[in-house]
Amino acid sequence: MTGQDQPISLPNSRTEPDGSAVVRVLSYNIRSMRDDTAALARVISACDPDLVLIQEAPRFFRWNKKLARLAKASDLVILGGGAPAAGPALLCSLRVTVERTEDVLLPLTPGLHRRGFSTAVVRIAGARLGVLSCHLSLQTDERYDQGGMLLDRLAGMGVEHTVAGGDLNDRPNGRTFRLLAGALQDCWATKPWGGEYTSEPKTPRQRIDAIFASRGIEVLGCGVPLGHAGISETDLRAATDHLPVLAALRVPPTR
Repeated sequence: MTGQDQPISLPNSRTEPDGSAVVRVLSYNIRSMRDDTAALARVISACDPDLVLIQEAPRFFRWNKKLARLAKASDLVILGGGAPAAGPALLCSLRVTVERTEDVLLPLTPGLHRRGFSTAVVRIAGARLGVLSCHLSLQTDERYDQGGMLLDRLAGMGVEHTVAGGDLNDRPNGRTFRLLAGALQDCWATKPWGGEYTSEPKTPRQRIDAIFASRGIEVLGCGVPLGHAGISETDLRAATDHLPVLAALRVPPTR
């Protein structure tokens, strides 16, 4: 049975009696909001996320106002990133308490696009979580190096439980994707739900966007929210040139 065939619904956010938290995480390449922003906001809002890991956030003229407009339309707030992180950004719901944020610029390879990470440490109910949004290089060797930097950054957060997601520009059989999946849980492979392929919306045929979680987190479901309540195929096609990835994760309480 594939993830598309599973007759299950993705769990809603909630706090468990033991202090653990069910957290909904959305990863989405929004192509600098150059498409239908209203459709984009409807998709994000319908996913009802606690955390949104954005790639290709607006970077230039009035980038902060554009990102703030998207957050408001989606009933979220800006957590970090945007132009300081060279593309990645983080949004969150009011359920999230922020401990700290950090935007990281990665080494620049001459002639290639500058990349970065948007990171945060947050608390949700009794759970503490390190979060990272990324958009990795199109160039194979640079992308692999960035994958190693991603793992180093997660390890350096000083947090037991972490989640990372983004546009990897790599497929599951690729060297960088395999590097990340070897150290973390590939959430779709662990508990598939919804659709698999993320690019492109009209004829999706490859999975280059993903959410990863550290081993102690329980993956309750992850995939492209096809057929999800409130999300139309028209909006998914109009919002941007990628499909979103939505995961529900049970994060243990902080010890």
